Amino acid sequence: MDLFSTVSTDVEVLFRKLYKCATEEEIDDLIGKDPVVFAQKNWKPLGGSENLYGVIENQQASPIAALVEKLTNSIDATLMRKCYEAGVDPKSAGAPKTMHEAVKSFYGVEATKWDLPSFRRAQAENIQIVASGKLKQPTLTMYDDGEGQNPDKFENTFLSLLRGNKNEIHFVQGKYNMGGSGAIVFCGKRGYQLVASKRYDGKGKFGFTIIRKHQLLKQEEQSKKNTWYEFLTVDGVIPSFDITELDLGLHNRKFKTGTVIKLYSYKLPEGSRSVISRELGRSLNEFLFDPALPFLTVDTKERYPNDRGLERAIYGLKRRLESDQEDNKYVESTFVEDFKNDLFGSMRVTCYVFRTKVEGKSAKETTKTIQDEFFKNNMAVLFAMNGQVHGSYSSSFITQSLKLNLLKNHLLIHVDCTDMDYGFRSELFMASRDRLKEGEETRELRKFLATQLGRSSGRLAEVEKKRKDSISVDGGDSKELLKNVTKNINLNPELLKLLGSTFKLDEKKEQPKKEDKPERKAPTKQEKEPFKPKRFPSFLNVKGRNDGEKPIAQIPLGGEKTIRFNTDVEDQYLSRAEEPGELKIALLDVKRAPGNKGGTKAGLPSRIEEVLNVSMSSPQEGSIRVAMNPQKEVQVGDAVQVRVSLSAPGGDLEEIFWVKISEKEAPPQSTPKEEQEQPLQGLPEPVFMYKEPKENAVTWDALDELGVTVDYKTVMHPLANGESLEKIFINMDSEVLKNFRSKYRNPSQDMIEVTNRKYWTAVYLHTLFLYSITKNRKYQISQMKAGAQDTVDIGDYIKDLFENFYSDFILNFGGMEEMMQGLND
Repeated sequence: MDLFSTVSTDVEVLFRKLYKCATEEEIDDLIGKDPVVFAQKNWKPLGGSENLYGVIENQQASPIAALVEKLTNSIDATLMRKCYEAGVDPKSAGAPKTMHEAVKSFYGVEATKWDLPSFRRAQAENIQIVASGKLKQPTLTMYDDGEGQNPDKFENTFLSLLRGNKNEIHFVQGKYNMGGSGAIVFCGKRGYQLVASKRYDGKGKFGFTIIRKHQLLKQEEQSKKNTWYEFLTVDGVIPSFDITELDLGLHNRKFKTGTVIKLYSYKLPEGSRSVISRELGRSLNEFLFDPALPFLTVDTKERYPNDRGLERAIYGLKRRLESDQEDNKYVESTFVEDFKNDLFGSMRVTCYVFRTKVEGKSAKETTKTIQDEFFKNNMAVLFAMNGQVHGSYSSSFITQSLKLNLLKNHLLIHVDCTDMDYGFRSELFMASRDRLKEGEETRELRKFLATQLGRSSGRLAEVEKKRKDSISVDGGDSKELLKNVTKNINLNPELLKLLGSTFKLDEKKEQPKKEDKPERKAPTKQEKEPFKPKRFPSFLNVKGRNDGEKPIAQIPLGGEKTIRFNTDVEDQYLSRAEEPGELKIALLDVKRAPGNKGGTKAGLPSRIEEVLNVSMSSPQEGSIRVAMNPQKEVQVGDAVQVRVSLSAPGGDLEEIFWVKISEKEAPPQSTPKEEQEQPLQGLPEPVFMYKEPKENAVTWDALDELGVTVDYKTVMHPLANGESLEKIFINMDSEVLKNFRSKYRNPSQDMIEVTNRKYWTAVYLHTLFLYSITKNRKYQISQMKAGAQDTVDIGDYIKDLFENFYSDFILNFGGMEEMMQGLND
């Protein structure tokens, strides 16, 4: 039937023609062929008002984040359908209170099988993203077999804004009734989005409409500041027709009920435009770190005829890191920290430390794979709620706040904000759910994370120290090198002032003569028996004597006390994807000290965070650490009874004990350290590196094991501790040095030593002063990365300078002869 030759519109033909279009240009052509059906009188403003342009435009800043909102809506719709089918009112007291509870209630044992590929794939087919059209700007079809909507409900659901339709339903993510509209702005230039749906129970018709950005007419440009978005009606209502099923090009199924949304000419960013099951899938895994339900990404043979991996089930980055055998090989260790605090309530932080090198790949190849697979969107710290990332920090947080420079490219931190107090959490995220607010709560949370995760006694500091120790060398030669370099610097007060403001230099002082002391023999350490972990724990014992009456620990006001527990469970017990355990802490009783009437709140406290801030770490070789520090409400002499329990198949394992609040600890008295005979203490240590092993030097392979790639093009590598430069590794087998030596024919050994000294002195001093000037002038260096400006570490910036002709310049035109004369005196 010809749609455009009939008086009354054949809406089924209209839908099929709209759905068949693969680009916005084809939609333009279709609309241009029939000015009657697509007359302006048949379009209504989206959200019921022409003044909601800003609501739609000011949402997600990224097309990936906007797409995630569509997927979140599909997950919500699928859970809603399950709720209705279970005969439960989603707004009733009997409905699940969380997404996790909803999945457990509606899917039961079935959900536990989704970690197996075949079961995950079968479930994922209920929510699909299918690509068609152009390779660089594909059209994406979103499908879910969820609750669906009848045509007469479209204007109150799909086409409404700011109505808060889901605000009273606790087990879904949506709340504001606007997030799904954020993707429209990335649909080509016209904003074309086709929406079609049929209610899950099969009753009612299949309805559809198309949304577009209104093109202002000449006369409208005179009176309107902004345009608006609008949707199509036929005879004033949403067009609809009866169906049993439709072939809409979905994977492995026909459409019967649910919802399908087509995003025409979607503006995917660079790096996500090729096979969507692979490239786009990586980004979706990041943003949906731990989704409630898996979903399927599908590309087509028409777009990529020679590709075999066109379909892929996506179930979040968490499962890739913890369950997928291929991806898990990149993870060296995983641990969790559970915090209970009066600032924010409850929060879980999971840290994933990546290997610097895996079998069959170099360190450079390993790092590149890790960055491509797990940090595609430059997010090193993920703040998530119900598994969806709502905001992030880049790796600059790891170097600047945690001061863990060696982990910059090898650490992913997931912060689960789901169980935070609502008042605090609501101040963290923008309503668009794609970025953090710049407010007091965000600053406090950043400060808290930096303090807790950056502790010198913490797990991450242990990893950093272990990696640093693997490249340590005897410092004797480096001290002599520093003496030779800095004897000239001491003569110039301006240079000394510049360096002193950066490196906290100490002048050489006269030292009293040391008295010979008899050498003490270190006690022989007994070899520790290897830990043999079990999948589930069989015991939990608090370290120390616990009679149930006397306190096992004194916790100083304003201080912290760590209580340790022994167990026999594996390290990943609390964070693993399959059958994870739970560590809980509860307040049982508070005995006030004489004269202490308690805090400002009436009655005894009921939550542990009202009296103690608590940090609980996941097991580490049979040891669990629980750190406690007192709240302002407690006083010296107060006793607190606590229960710590660890879940186990036969019932929770628990320990009940008392702790007592003690006086503040006196600040430790500093004892003067014996100073080394070294001018300008505090300067970074110069360390030579060679391709082959040499005495008092490190090899390229040693740095390679840390994930630092060194080759002939490398001149130097700065090793920082936070913002402080600790060591400068100088490559003595670099191409630059070899070229510099080549100017001399048949050089003598003395000449080789002179050129070597000129080379490393130039590299060391220029690194020193470039670092000092950049730091003291407070420059912020950034570089385009993943389509956005990313902060660049000063050390990385200087290293890049040296690898791009800077070192050639300073050696050949840098005026080092006078300095060399001073060094030879």
